[in-house]
Amino acid sequence: MQLHGIHHLTAVSADARGNHAFYTGPMGMRLVKKTVNQDDTSAYHLFYADGEASPGTDLTFFDWPVERERRGAASVTRTGLRVAGEAALVWWAERRRGTA
Repeated sequence: MQLHGIHHLTAVSADARGNHAFYTGPMGMRLVKKTVNQDDTSAYHLFYADGEASPGTDLTFFDWPVERERRGAASVTRTGLRVAGEAALVWWAERRRGTA
């Protein structure tokens, strides 16, 4: 089997409502599925993707009541999402300025 990139990323959020507002609002992603964590059914598992739910566009979050992150060794502090090219970067810049 030949793998061509990341299938999806999973992160943790302590604020499911705020997480949903950000990813479906400013980020323009679609909530494609909301389930519960299979290992901890008290926590939501939120799945976001592009408008067509294309493979490789998934970003998922477990909703756990965790303390605010403290940066240090072995911490992930940024997540980068790839875009299709320069036109997409221009579109995102305009969207962030509120002109798109």
